[in-house]
Amino acid sequence: MSVEDRPEGIREQGTEERTTGAEATVPDAVSAPDAEGGPHRTTRRFPRITRDTARPEGGGRAAPRDAPAPARQWPILAVLAVVGLGLLLTALDAFRFGTILIGVALLGGAVMRWALPDVGMLAVRSRFTDMVTYGALGVAIVLFAMMAQPKPWLEIPFLDDTLHFTVRA
Repeated sequence: MSVEDRPEGIREQGTEERTTGAEATVPDAVSAPDAEGGPHRTTRRFPRITRDTARPEGGGRAAPRDAPAPARQWPILAVLAVVGLGLLLTALDAFRFGTILIGVALLGGAVMRWALPDVGMLAVRSRFTDMVTYGALGVAIVLFAMMAQPKPWLEIPFLDDTLHFTVRA
């Protein structure tokens, strides 16, 4: 549809209007008059070509704008600090405790993603997807740490049978 064929006052989706000075466009359904004198309408449809991605739900700052950067991103820094401590324990020959701590850090990230309205960079995808991802990985890491040999704290028979079926000694 060309510009001449469109009904008066309707702008095509995805076109940008360049204005200078005080001539800013208003994003209401019906707004200020355009250059021809008639009102122009904007649409609420999604553009045909997206130019950006939306920030994940809850992806805003976890602290006010005037706070320093580490304070604004404290949820992900807390998860990374606990993961770092778990990796340090694993490197210092406390494998089981270190890996359990890593899994607990991910479970803590899932809980923060559920409980807090804004978690900064801890929000990567939608709230549901982040919670399921962090939770599933956290539970899997904790379970595998508890099942690690020698002397496992937890024995799950079907996983033991699967291991013996795949690795024949």
